Amino acid sequence: MKSIDRNQLIGQLNWRYATKEFDPQRKISAADWATLEEALVLTPSSYGLQPWKFIVVKNPVVRKKLVDASWGQKKIADASHLVVFAIKKNLSEQDVDNFMKRIVEVRGVPLESLAGYRDRIVGNIIKGLDEANRETWEAKQVYIALGNFLTSAALLGIDACPMEGFEPAKYDEILGLDKQGLHAVVAATAGYRVASDEYSQAKKVRFPHEEVLLQI
Repeated sequence: MKSIDRNQLIGQLNWRYATKEFDPQRKISAADWATLEEALVLTPSSYGLQPWKFIVVKNPVVRKKLVDASWGQKKIADASHLVVFAIKKNLSEQDVDNFMKRIVEVRGVPLESLAGYRDRIVGNIIKGLDEANRETWEAKQVYIALGNFLTSAALLGIDACPMEGFEPAKYDEILGLDKQGLHAVVAATAGYRVASDEYSQAKKVRFPHEEVLLQI
């Protein structure tokens, strides 16, 4: 498979920014959105366990409610799409077993061959961590998905903005996540910037390579 051109990659990463204002009239095409959803599904995670759910919020009434739970940030309603990244509360051995069954289904290996792998996950994550540390571990996995989403959007020429500026408990209530054993961690809006967004032309502020990259 042909790799992406390196100049295109850096160019798109320079082009992207945490979009402040979205054009409510411009919508992401169905094909492009399906691609971004597939990118989310393909996100790597520790052990491959995928302890998350990605909630695509389409209902405009619900999105308006979320604006109030997001410190009044209009981009929640104006962006073409909104994704809420949630973790599974009370992650259990059953979740590990479901993952084992999926491996069997996809790879055609015998379930018993995965016994050691299963025991390692259960021992390290389910039994080895208390609830608070387990949820912290899950949140770290979610941020891998967020980064993957932002980069994938940039490569497609789609604007996006990562968002921690909201009240997770209210998101859980409005979206009914608490009833599903889920908890909102972070969100991302996606769509297209408006020309008047002054931040779109601002230069990126990054520390020099020699201060960030250590050669050992």
